[in-house]
Amino acid sequence: MFLKINHVTEYRYEEPVVFSLQRLRLTPVNSAGQTVIDWSVAIEGAKSEVSYSDQYENLVRLVSVDGEQSSMRLIATGTVETRDTDGIYGPHSSDCPLWLFLRETPLTEIGKQTRALVASLDGDSDLARLHDLMAKLHERMTFKPGVTSTTTTAEEALDHEAGVCQDYAHIVLACARQMKLPARYVSGYLFMEGTTDQSASHAWAEIYLEGLGWVGFDAANKVCPDERYVRIACGLDYTDAAPVVGMTLGGGLGQMSVNLQVISQSQSQSQSQS
Repeated sequence: MFLKINHVTEYRYEEPVVFSLQRLRLTPVNSAGQTVIDWSVAIEGAKSEVSYSDQYENLVRLVSVDGEQSSMRLIATGTVETRDTDGIYGPHSSDCPLWLFLRETPLTEIGKQTRALVASLDGDSDLARLHDLMAKLHERMTFKPGVTSTTTTAEEALDHEAGVCQDYAHIVLACARQMKLPARYVSGYLFMEGTTDQSASHAWAEIYLEGLGWVGFDAANKVCPDERYVRIACGLDYTDAAPVVGMTLGGGLGQMSVNLQVISQSQSQSQSQS
């Protein structure tokens, strides 16, 4: 499948910004499940400082605002060819040791709720229990924007029994690490049939399983990632893989807006002919 993506993030400030430094993770890389055909990141109202590959093999760009600016616009766009690999990303390749991905983080801290959830899982293998975890979360949780935030923990999301893809991913990470399985958070895009405009990017979890390598689990949709998914970045939790994160001095109360389109090539062609 060929997916065309246009992801625009815009920041507007009520007062001029004195200084801002933002870390962008908006560029996909080639893997078993995807080939990047073309990709670009345009920056308006800020200056690109440096680009590098981080410890998780994410492509990262630092951008800064130094002087009075009232807005910043980031435009990531391109085409990615995707393939269905049954959710299997493959062998571990980064310089980070696998044991690092067993580490709890503030967002994925193991607690009473996650311990009880892991104890309830059925299956004769780790893979089967992880599929049962997705099924149980899909039944227990309600996908509901606005209930949680980027600082909501896995335990808090389970208490709410509601959240968004980020919360589902954090719960899977906490449970997998309790099962002594290396786990990482993944950010990216999801093509949704019949839906062109989206309000946010997507997120899911990857678990390392002996004999398979890293395997993706999207508990929010109760599926393993297929050709509808584009993988952008990964890390121990959301803070390591967020598309845009940083600090700003001044600006007063700022507003962020996201405009995202994920379109299949066939869908794009039909739209251009109509």
